[in-house]
Amino acid sequence: MPRYGMVINLKKCVGCNACTVACKVANGLGPGLFYSYVKIGETGVYPHARRTLETSLCNQCANPPCHRVCPVGATQIRPDGVVTVDGAKCIGCRYCMLACPYNVRVVIPTASTGYYDEGLTPYEKARYPEHRRGTVEKCDFCAERLDEGRLPACAQTCPAKSRVFGDLDDPDSEAARLLLQHDYFVLQPDAGTEPNVYYIN
Repeated sequence: MPRYGMVINLKKCVGCNACTVACKVANGLGPGLFYSYVKIGETGVYPHARRTLETSLCNQCANPPCHRVCPVGATQIRPDGVVTVDGAKCIGCRYCMLACPYNVRVVIPTASTGYYDEGLTPYEKARYPEHRRGTVEKCDFCAERLDEGRLPACAQTCPAKSRVFGDLDDPDSEAARLLLQHDYFVLQPDAGTEPNVYYIN
């Protein structure tokens, strides 16, 4: 059984947010809803200023606090390590949102609004009902795409190839090789979540 994870090379990321758009399209997310995105900031003072990029997505933790606190078992861990949310079980209590140290879960609004004043587009009408109102959702590495043998939408779309997805236990996978070849870090290691998203800087 694979142990899926993602390696994000911040040296290659150009901050284009193609991953953000691909994620929204793949998951049919409405305005203001993001499973994954890139925050662009700046450090230093001119003439020594530097742009910073911070990517945000579910870290698919091996020890996820969101799973422990869910009172109805809606948050589940697949055998391949991907953490999912069963929308049919979720009661919208938001305990998982409080427990997650990465702040990467979203609440589906009770009213579906589109991007245009003219009302919902045919695409929005088709995709928005897939999300149960009042429940909590998040990135699941595009689990349905994984089951079809495809990459997560963000990794497939990234033009700079800064997002590399694969089996972390397979030494021949590109993701595993990157971790062997580079220094890397995880977000908030003190939280003890054992994340499966790694960063190269």
